[in-house]
Amino acid sequence: MATRIEEVSQDYGRVERAIRFLETHHLEQPDLARIAEAMELSPFHAQRVFSRWAGVTPKQFLGLLTLEHAKERLRRKESVLDAAYDAGLSGPSRLHDLFVRIEAMTPGEYRRLGQGLTMRWGVHPTPFGDALFVLSDRGLARLAFVGEAPLQDVLDEAKAAWPLSGFIADPAATAPLATRIFTHRSGEEPLRLLLKGTPFQVQVWRALLQIPEGELVSYGSLARRLGKEGASRAVGTACGQNRIGWLVPCHRVLRETGALGGYHWGLPMKRAMLAWEQARQDATPQAAG
Repeated sequence: MATRIEEVSQDYGRVERAIRFLETHHLEQPDLARIAEAMELSPFHAQRVFSRWAGVTPKQFLGLLTLEHAKERLRRKESVLDAAYDAGLSGPSRLHDLFVRIEAMTPGEYRRLGQGLTMRWGVHPTPFGDALFVLSDRGLARLAFVGEAPLQDVLDEAKAAWPLSGFIADPAATAPLATRIFTHRSGEEPLRLLLKGTPFQVQVWRALLQIPEGELVSYGSLARRLGKEGASRAVGTACGQNRIGWLVPCHRVLRETGALGGYHWGLPMKRAMLAWEQARQDATPQAAG
């Protein structure tokens, strides 16, 4: 009998295929039968599996795979980061304090390039494709989506960021974490993240955690919120240096025009992540004010 982790992995693979299919063919408005074919399931089971893990139906997800929707969301929610800070930084964010607890390396540790740390790594399926998870004793140090890149290149990039750390292949250690990240339940202990970056980069990454799921901000508004008026390019660079994908949500930041901007793991993945989050947000009844 398949273990729970194996069952989740199988479902992740099916959802990944559906997301890739929808991202590629959304202009054709494929029906459920075509989506199910891509998932190698019957339409009934395809609908159930996708809804279970995405929180929305394939049709709802398909309806949000457009840049125009993202632009409108940005126009309506430009001040969401201000609201988050005004509420005491953590109020509207599902991730901040509730789901993740971050620890930044000290300047001395940063200069020592991870000396003395042991990094356990494994590759596991996610709804957005296979990802490399790197876990230290102090928390998750990297979540990098593999995409079309050779796994060795993705692993080499991780090792280059922590050149004095010891890397051990240990998928048994990282598998439960990989499963938990996309099946978060309220009441669980927060995940610990170990951030390695310059003080400015860490400041930007902390600010990203204030953006509620399903909302968007521009690079410029993020810079202004940090007291760095005119530093939108530097903020964009810091977002691009984030290597804990999904959990540190750099995918929620767009250009002032509403264009997607860049993304380390590719614009199709950024578009899929935004569509998933926005669909889940739109499908959730809003609490009365």
